[in-house]
Amino acid sequence: MNFVDTLFDDTYFMRKALALAKKALSLGEIPVGALIVSKENKIIAQTHNLTERLKDVTAHAEMQAITAASHYLQSKYLKGCTLYVTLEPCAMCLGALYWSQIDKIVYGASDPKRGGISQGVAIHPKTKVVKDILAEESEGILRFFFENKRKQLQ
Repeated sequence: MNFVDTLFDDTYFMRKALALAKKALSLGEIPVGALIVSKENKIIAQTHNLTERLKDVTAHAEMQAITAASHYLQSKYLKGCTLYVTLEPCAMCLGALYWSQIDKIVYGASDPKRGGISQGVAIHPKTKVVKDILAEESEGILRFFFENKRKQLQ
């Protein structure tokens, strides 16, 4: 592993995804951030959940990132790319990631109830999955959001 690889490791990019989740939180969105990085360690897409703003249940951070990265690469395939997302992708997002043929998925917090990987949703056979990167931070921001949401409903 060379200096550049240690500088731009999974933790480095997950911190960037967490910053996007915090931005989502400030906008009243469920705080999930996602970014896609090329094999050259260049961020080619960065976004967060937009389901509230767009009034669209499919506007998950991962879906937004896939669309942005595909436009950037001018390709429907994301071979050689890595997705960093603060929450385990759901079945819908994993389906899109399967078709994109992305090389690697890295996520923070697991989602045993709705997470596609936890539920056994198929991923592309060549896609590598890394979980629990900055999981505590990812879980913390989600817990904060939902605790405040419950307080508002009381």
